[in-house]
Amino acid sequence: MCRSIKTLREPYVPEVSRADIEAAALQYVRKISGFRAPAAHNAAAFDAAVAAVAEATATLLDQLVVRGGTPQRPAAEG
Repeated sequence: MCRSIKTLREPYVPEVSRADIEAAALQYVRKISGFRAPAAHNAAAFDAAVAAVAEATATLLDQLVVRGGTPQRPAAEG
């Protein structure tokens, strides 16, 4: 779907920053909405969607266990 969104879990990346998560969320929302940058009247909805996708992504990465290991990121991080 979005070729510019990279895999954000081990073993593909050793550490995932908040910036990585937000960049992936932005690319996803851009692809889904069809807008690179929304018009002013859509900016709030666009920004809210990016924040929601980033939070869902962080939650997913916090809870993933790869091959019997531990969660990728400590829950306190975010």
